[in-house]
Amino acid sequence: MEEGGLGRETYLGEGVEGETNTKERHCLGFWQQRGHDCKGGHEGGGRHVRGCNHGKAWCQPWSFGLGRTQLITHNEKEAREHKMQMVKAYVLDNLDLVLELFDIVAWFCLWLFCGGDLESFVMPQKGESQRALWSSSPMLNWRFGLLTALVLGGMVVVWTVDGCTVGNVIAAWRYRQGSFSLKSHSSNFTFSHHQNLTFSPLYRPLSLNQNQTNATGFHSHSPNFTFSHHQNLTFSTTYSPLGLNQNQTNNTLFDPANHVNITLSGHNEVVSAENSSSGLVFDKLETETLAKPEVKGHSTWLSNELEPNLTSNLLARWLAPGGEPCKDSKTVRISIPELDGGKLIDLSAGDVHEFGFQALDDLGKPRCLGGDYFETDLSGDSWKSRPLVKDFSNGSYSISLQIHPDFVGVYNLSVILLYRHFEGLKFTPWRFVYDQVVCNVGIRFYKSRAQLPELESCKASDFGKDVWCGRWTRHGKNDDCQIGNDGRYKCLAQDFPCKAPWCDGSLGVLESNGWVYSTHCSFKMFSSESGWKCLKNRWIFFWGDSNHVDTIRNMLNFVLNLPEIHAVPRRFDMNFSNPKDPSQTVRITSIFNGHWNETNNYLGLDSLRDVGFQNLLREYFTEETVPDTVIMNSGLHDGVHWHNVRAFSAGADYAASFWGDVMMRVKQRGLAIPRVFYRTTVATGGYARSLAFNPNKMEVFNGVLIEKLRKAGIITGVIDNFDMTFPWHFDNRCNDGVHYGRAPAKMKWRDGQIGHQYFVDLMLAHVLLNALCAT
Repeated sequence: MEEGGLGRETYLGEGVEGETNTKERHCLGFWQQRGHDCKGGHEGGGRHVRGCNHGKAWCQPWSFGLGRTQLITHNEKEAREHKMQMVKAYVLDNLDLVLELFDIVAWFCLWLFCGGDLESFVMPQKGESQRALWSSSPMLNWRFGLLTALVLGGMVVVWTVDGCTVGNVIAAWRYRQGSFSLKSHSSNFTFSHHQNLTFSPLYRPLSLNQNQTNATGFHSHSPNFTFSHHQNLTFSTTYSPLGLNQNQTNNTLFDPANHVNITLSGHNEVVSAENSSSGLVFDKLETETLAKPEVKGHSTWLSNELEPNLTSNLLARWLAPGGEPCKDSKTVRISIPELDGGKLIDLSAGDVHEFGFQALDDLGKPRCLGGDYFETDLSGDSWKSRPLVKDFSNGSYSISLQIHPDFVGVYNLSVILLYRHFEGLKFTPWRFVYDQVVCNVGIRFYKSRAQLPELESCKASDFGKDVWCGRWTRHGKNDDCQIGNDGRYKCLAQDFPCKAPWCDGSLGVLESNGWVYSTHCSFKMFSSESGWKCLKNRWIFFWGDSNHVDTIRNMLNFVLNLPEIHAVPRRFDMNFSNPKDPSQTVRITSIFNGHWNETNNYLGLDSLRDVGFQNLLREYFTEETVPDTVIMNSGLHDGVHWHNVRAFSAGADYAASFWGDVMMRVKQRGLAIPRVFYRTTVATGGYARSLAFNPNKMEVFNGVLIEKLRKAGIITGVIDNFDMTFPWHFDNRCNDGVHYGRAPAKMKWRDGQIGHQYFVDLMLAHVLLNALCAT
């Protein structure tokens, strides 16, 4: 049960450009650094804060369940073997209970054998006087026969017990034994020589049903595995390895009903995991995989998709019943069999490497529920990305890594468990934050012959992808770069060129000391001339939080070369002209949606409940002309306002309905409907990772709102600022917690250093221009 705000937290509010306001929110568990009360008030440039509800705390039990796992056998012999293995496992896993029951049965049998007089057995001196009586008693033989019959009958019952029943009883035990891994993500693999190695797993693989478009059973005789020389493979004798292709719509699994045939060099014998020890299987693999593989052929880029029916599936997983130890416990650490050795791992560059891992509780036992939120980071000297994590909703997960062959070298992989079992989605998440490193390993990516499709410049269709899997790459560096008096980092010359295919144009304009972001396509870096050409005679409408304010100012200052504009307000409608060519103008409208009152905060989508605010928005779409493009966002203020995901979902439905009606009225007037892009909410950084707008909640809110807007047919595309900011969100070097684009200033920053990095939001400004002007 979750109760209202009890913790002491500093909350970073949002103010007019250039301000950072801190406010006390007693009703939400936030405490002030200044003297505002929860009912609002002014102090300098401060903001009114909406009134608090000091009534009954919102309490709702959350638990999660998993359906029963059914055991599937394919012939009578295999069924008997399964039953024997399962009964033995049950006995071992419940040894204390078995011994206790055995003790009770033994005493009962002893009592029966002794004619109900155990005292004579416990006290032998008394039993001596009755020995003659027992030896001549006819009841003795009768009792002995009955005891023998009971023992034999019990054996029959044990060995004929239904396999499915046993399977349900020991479902938790089965998860403990799970260990699955997959080192290569290609669909076809071949070894240069031949040996048939048959691996037949003992049990069915874990069911995969989260973050996949469609998970289906995969017959293991279908794929052909091919390598030019050798490949390191790790198999589990309990579960079959996962067969996942992240770039396919239908993700698949191996079916243990068949044997996986893998061809190795030098031997002809067949080794089966069913009739051989696991040591023999691994010995064979280790013998044949001493050389590093040179993987041939074409690989594909790591990608991800928005889960179908995200909202309903999320609520179902969150609200499903628990009631079992493996469901009610909490994750404390994880087990990644292939990465837990503490040694430097060698992986081929270019390929997607997917590793399965298991969530474990404080006793080291596996959990059988998902919902844990892991922050992942893969960083090297010239590469930063967020490895993809998949949650299979049963305590098992997988993590996928990929490095382009141009960036071989040593990297650090870190995994942080930020929240357990959806706790980041709660109304007071700071009470539940875990924030512990559960994996930290070095990985050496070596050059292979794998070839990835070359990135192309982003086209209009590329923005139709709802979830991005990008990376930051570095193509220049000035080690002597110092902050200027204006707070800017002009480390590289303005005309320092981009390196194809990672970007196009001048990399120096980003002021990132060589870093640039790319995803399934690469972006153009706009000069002042190309920026004005892109925006000439356009009308851009922004609706969202104060990160829009920063991005607009950065676009005007850095890209359009209007440095005299030091700030823009939360709500404005202005025309801007190119000082070098007054014929080039752009109209920019920005409406803050954190609250219907622009001086207040923490309503988000619920600001649309105000009729006056609705009318304000509608007015801009009832003029003779309407905006060419709408860029909308919501999330930070929603994280504070909405009590749970279900409530936010209702707010998202209402927002989608409102904007759908606005666009319908534009169409009815015979005008072209504006293109609408949803810019996802940032990954809040540093201290803000534990607050009401933490990354766990913002990522879910992004997905829910995109789903609602897609369903209503409103949005043209998505600009995934969450993915763009995630590699930089672990501290506050590039953000103040909730903003990534605060104006440069040579002043002490939140992390104690002088100045801060602003290039992440400046990159977003260039990405927005790519979306606006792509063909």
